[in-house]
Amino acid sequence: MVPKYIKENANDVVFNLEYNAERPHLIIPEYGRHLQKLIDLAVAIEDKTERNKAAKYIIQVMGSLNPHLRDVPDFQHKLWDQIFIMSDFKLDVESPYPIPTRDVINLKPERLAYPQKNPKYRFYGNNIKYMIEVANKWEEGEMKSALVKVIANHMKKSYLSWNKDTVTDAVIFEHLFELSDGRINLTGSEEELSTTNDLIRTNKKVSNKSQLQQKNMKIQGFKKPIPGKKPFIKNNNNPKP
Repeated sequence: MVPKYIKENANDVVFNLEYNAERPHLIIPEYGRHLQKLIDLAVAIEDKTERNKAAKYIIQVMGSLNPHLRDVPDFQHKLWDQIFIMSDFKLDVESPYPIPTRDVINLKPERLAYPQKNPKYRFYGNNIKYMIEVANKWEEGEMKSALVKVIANHMKKSYLSWNKDTVTDAVIFEHLFELSDGRINLTGSEEELSTTNDLIRTNKKVSNKSQLQQKNMKIQGFKKPIPGKKPFIKNNNNPKP
């Protein structure tokens, strides 16, 4: 008579346990250990027909993890690429898509040239530099003179926003002459920019306006409206009993 329960040696049970540190590395951990074992078993199948059936079954299992994308053609292509990657490119089956290679997968993209722009006067910003370049391309005339004056006033306002000190027009004209590579020269002109008080007052108005808007939003308990939902309007026209 076969015994119902077989007593096992505790040392043998502990000895046969598998630890993650001793297991093979998972190439795509999102699919888990069991799917990786399925792919390893498919690689070991000698018959090509059975191996193709096993690969298609594994693709169905992988697609079942994302059922809303299972029938999308691009997603199918992704699954076939992943099964070859997880098999360490050892799986020899017929794929409906081009089979990726190790060189293509490990190919690194070319490094993009990041624009290195370190202006001497950072408080003016890069937009001022762009505006000066545009002004240099314009022909001499009233339009260019007006643009240059706008640029100079904006430079003075930016200077006051960051430095919090008064600045003379002569300093702004010198910076403009330097940033334009000597093509815009107002150092000897009698042109007058906006006064420091006006520019500071403008900056304070913009700052106070934004702070007031934020304060009103907090007081009113501002909530973002839900699209398609009409706002609730309380009707006070009902007669009191």
